[in-house]
Amino acid sequence: MSNSRIAILGFAIESNRFAPVATRADFIGRAYLGGEQLLADARSPAPAITPEIPAFIRRMDHHGAWTPVPILFANAESGGPVDHAFFAETLAEMERGLRSALPLDAVYICEHGAAITTAEDDPDGLVFEMVRSVVGPAVPIVATVDLHANVSDRMVDAVDTLISYRRNPHTDMADRGADAADILRDLLQGMLVTVAHVRMPICAPPTQLLTAPGTGPYADMIQAAEALVDPRIVNISVVGGFAYGDTPKNGLTVIVSTRNDAQFARQVAIDLSTPAWLGRAAFTPELTPLEQAVALAKAAGDNPALPTVLLADVADNPGGGGRGNTPFILQAFLKENVRNATLGVVTDPELSAQAHALGAGASFTARFNRAETTVYSEAFDATATVLQLHSGKGVGRRGQLGGCSFNLGPSALLQIDGLQVVVITNRHQCHEPAFFEMFGIDIGSVRTIVVKSRGHFRAAFDEFFDSEQIVNVDAPGLTSPILSRFDFKRLPRPVVPLDDLAEWTPQIRLLSKLVQKVADSQVQEKTGLS
Repeated sequence: MSNSRIAILGFAIESNRFAPVATRADFIGRAYLGGEQLLADARSPAPAITPEIPAFIRRMDHHGAWTPVPILFANAESGGPVDHAFFAETLAEMERGLRSALPLDAVYICEHGAAITTAEDDPDGLVFEMVRSVVGPAVPIVATVDLHANVSDRMVDAVDTLISYRRNPHTDMADRGADAADILRDLLQGMLVTVAHVRMPICAPPTQLLTAPGTGPYADMIQAAEALVDPRIVNISVVGGFAYGDTPKNGLTVIVSTRNDAQFARQVAIDLSTPAWLGRAAFTPELTPLEQAVALAKAAGDNPALPTVLLADVADNPGGGGRGNTPFILQAFLKENVRNATLGVVTDPELSAQAHALGAGASFTARFNRAETTVYSEAFDATATVLQLHSGKGVGRRGQLGGCSFNLGPSALLQIDGLQVVVITNRHQCHEPAFFEMFGIDIGSVRTIVVKSRGHFRAAFDEFFDSEQIVNVDAPGLTSPILSRFDFKRLPRPVVPLDDLAEWTPQIRLLSKLVQKVADSQVQEKTGLS
């Protein structure tokens, strides 16, 4: 593999069918980098792109001489379906870049895996298929995806190995990028791979896909996979999926890649999926009603002897397509006179701009959501004082964003009665303490913190709150874990937890990933399981 030419590309967004359309501006605002720009960012001290590509490059450098061929990486905050015209342009740009780079020895695809567009349910599959059609059947392709990916058959078919995250919160993105480099190196040296692929009729809400020990059957699957130490295993990916994508390819997916041992791959897939199916009742979420959560915050603010509390506004998680601006917890706090609480981050470009125009120390009537028309994003007024202003730029300190640069846009810290509210311009989930600390807030001294995030905050705020202090609040929003509140049209049915499903017969697909791949090498094998 000496001095192999390896292309790098990816299209990364998690698409919520029920959220507003994601546009070119959403990608340009986060990361849309090609060629040497992509390579320069990946090698920078605090990259703007996700950690997989920088880690892939570091590991390839470690293996020896090679030639990176950066094509294009497009990444945006989770949102709605992507404008299809923009996606088609991006796909065409990727294809042009790949063709002009030929010949290539291998390709690394860094994808999220849960994208949809306004006209296509599987744009990730289109990316994978395009790459395979350009480089041909003999060139190794390895892809990494989020554990919230919705994995289609054509995604699995088009690549030699598909690798998903194993940690939720996603603290292992760099590790998976390094895995991709190691596996690609083995493929370049002639390794042959056989894959077992099974999709389960489980579309769990993201709150039920945590991976810390003891958090449920999904965590148990991850632990069981990691406990398998066998030289025949290349990679095991247990992909939880993203229910709000509302696609025919939704469903918890197990992908077992082995060194050309089909029956072993098949048995491992069955062994991993069976306990999760038997424990499927745990994929139904339990949330704390809003009134009860407010009472906890009220008590914490009034009585310093009580433990501090973190309330997770899981139904308005920008990391899952939420708009980051629903008012329900803030309004309830004001109504009940909750004190010594900090809420963030609230996405409201117009309100942030007004605060910056008025300046620190100004008191004014803050009108939230004056320009937002999305469902649940209700407008309301509150008397506020501008405490501090900030550019919104910084580097993450802990957890998923640790060491990565971020740009929240012009941001403001407002005082509203006994509350402090962080308002930002660029929509972002609140999974990093620096979003508060850049205003000088001492998180350890605040009695209640409210974060608009579903679960990634746990890897960064764990130095302040243990699991017993964290409360998932049941409030309205585009990412509510109560899936029955959504009008699903394309989701496979019946499916857990929406339906009472008592039996399941898994379909195990066995795919031989030989160097000279042909379509008729795919063999579908059925097994019975109830």
